[in-house]
Amino acid sequence: MAKIESLEMINISKSFQGVKANSDINITVREGEILGLLGENGAGKTTLMNILYGLYQPDSGSIRINGKNITIHSPVDSRHHGIGMVHQHFMLIQNHTVAENIALGFEQTPQLFPQRNLNEKILSFAEKFNFDVDPSRMVWQLSAGEQQRVEILKALMNGADLLILDEPTSVLTAQESRDLFQNFRKMRDQGHMIILISHKLDEILDLCDRVTVLQKGRVVGEADTKEVDKKGLARMMIGRDIIFQIEKEPMARSEKVLDIEAVTVKSDKGLDVVRGVSFEIFRNEIFGIAGVSGNGQRELVEAITGLRRVESGKIIMEGTDITNQTARFVYDSGIAHVPEERIKFGIAPGLCLYDNAILKQHHKSKYSARLFLAYNKIKQHTQQLLSEFKVLAPSINVQAKNLSGGNIQKLILGREISEKPSLLVASHPTYGLDVGATEYLRNQLLKRRREGGAVLLVSEDLEEIFELCDRIAVMFRGEFMGILDADDERLKDIGLMMAGSMRIPPEERGQTTDDR
Repeated sequence: MAKIESLEMINISKSFQGVKANSDINITVREGEILGLLGENGAGKTTLMNILYGLYQPDSGSIRINGKNITIHSPVDSRHHGIGMVHQHFMLIQNHTVAENIALGFEQTPQLFPQRNLNEKILSFAEKFNFDVDPSRMVWQLSAGEQQRVEILKALMNGADLLILDEPTSVLTAQESRDLFQNFRKMRDQGHMIILISHKLDEILDLCDRVTVLQKGRVVGEADTKEVDKKGLARMMIGRDIIFQIEKEPMARSEKVLDIEAVTVKSDKGLDVVRGVSFEIFRNEIFGIAGVSGNGQRELVEAITGLRRVESGKIIMEGTDITNQTARFVYDSGIAHVPEERIKFGIAPGLCLYDNAILKQHHKSKYSARLFLAYNKIKQHTQQLLSEFKVLAPSINVQAKNLSGGNIQKLILGREISEKPSLLVASHPTYGLDVGATEYLRNQLLKRRREGGAVLLVSEDLEEIFELCDRIAVMFRGEFMGILDADDERLKDIGLMMAGSMRIPPEERGQTTDDR
């Protein structure tokens, strides 16, 4: 396999069911260069890279490596040409271990004692890139952040000359991102090429040498990153100015909505992963939980929303004990949920938009007429939902899987907010979204706060946590290291709290109704 010195995609076009995803796109990346690929959700970035990786075939156009035309029929062909890809939505087999998933795509998997030898190699790479990965764990037991690390390791271990990264840092901490970027710079200095798809403009400006901007499947701009700024890139991508600092007006907390009393929850392996956590959430408040992925946040959210059993403790929702009740009971009690993995848990991908718009609500009288669903009302509701929450879709009759990630997230948020829940539980709501969609969703959370609702926000994006939350809890190994008001100066040490090196005693934590 010859080393890649240059790669060109020339006049690439691709349509799905008559909808143009890519239209005559031209991009070039050269040896020792990092190219940023920017665009709104649905602009065609991932489709273009899936063509380069062999998952899709272009309707027209060509791909050249070192000036010679090549044909890529599959990811196997792509890897043989020295191209690797880290996908935004994980390409992992849930019922297999980390080692087994890596072995399936690793051409150097040894024939003799493959598991032992591969485990050693995985651990060696994990240590090199500062990833905490256990090769023996099942993928379905991993959080989104842990699965992302497996995907990154899987690509790096194959030693590609060209590495395509589709939102690689969306669920990584700031320190993990910095460590990862340091390794990418080393790869660039050694002659490797990288194509980075990211909605984080700071990442593009910090890491990339050049940037190409897509809008509605077409290239609308190209520039050297040294010659553009953040506002200029956003304007090029969205077609308007973006407000990077959202104004959050101060609000007095109102009635208590949720009361968590010494809750303990077990992991899928039967170990205590949430250990005696207690806190309260009030109306007109956004309560944030920060922390590195895999420290019990997912299991805590699942316990609150009725998806996981509580081993001990109580969950009280507006005076009603909902501990270990069904998910429907929890939803009917006033708790809505925007899940961490939108494709896997937030929608039914094969169903139409109007079916997805009433998931968890189909049993309500306004959507059913005796034994049958009232589809006229459902479709009217869906049309209103798409309009109100700015969901871009050709029709309410298309399958949900055909929408971009940002539009799927808007649909989920609209569905969950439409019933005016007392508590909205939002896990990583802006993960993988472009700046426009991120701005919109964050404003929707603040709007729900103004309307008198309460929001529980779980996020690894510290900028998002600081921008939106009234109080912030930091979670480490199943415990809260502290609960502080958003303006508390001690939050400057949030990194120490996330690492478990600093704990704020309960008597020194954020205010509650008892000490206001």
